Amino acid sequence: MLAADPGASIAAIAAEAGVDRRTVYRRFASREDLLTAIYDARLTAIEHAIEEARLREAPVAVAVALHRYVENIIAVNRTWPVDLARMLVDDAVRARRDTSVREVDTFLQRATDEGLLRPGLPEGWAGALLPQLMHLVSRQLPELSPGQAADVVVDTLLNGLGVS
Repeated sequence: MLAADPGASIAAIAAEAGVDRRTVYRRFASREDLLTAIYDARLTAIEHAIEEARLREAPVAVAVALHRYVENIIAVNRTWPVDLARMLVDDAVRARRDTSVREVDTFLQRATDEGLLRPGLPEGWAGALLPQLMHLVSRQLPELSPGQAADVVVDTLLNGLGVS
C-alpha cells in the first residue's frame, strides 16, 4: 500500500490490513516508526540477498552469483516494494544502504576485471543500470517468477537488446 501511496495514513493502512488503527499504534508509536520498521525489513532483506548470492567469493565468469543476486533482489523488490529514498536522510539507513551498494559495485568491478562485463564503460554505469533493470522487471513483468525475471535482467545486462 505504501508503495502505491507513500502518504497513506495509518487509518488507511490499518483498514487495508483488516485491523483497527489502535492495533497499529500498539505496535508502532507513530507513522514514522511504522515506516522505519518497513525500511529496516527491506534493508535486512537486501543484505541477506547479497550475502546469499556470495558476491565476495563466487567466481564471476559463469555469472551464477550475478543471477543469484538479481533473483534475490527481485524477490525483495516484490516483497518490499517501497522506495528507500525517503529514509536516506537517516544516517544509519544511508550507511547500511551504502554498504550494500559498495559490495555490489565491488562485485561488478570484479566482473569487469574478469571479463564478464566489458571494460571501457563510464565508471559506475553497470552499478547504476543493474538496479534500474531489476526495478523495471519487478514491476513490469510480475507474471515471471524471480528466477525467470533474473534471466531477463542478466541477459539484458550481459547481451543488451541488439542482435549479435
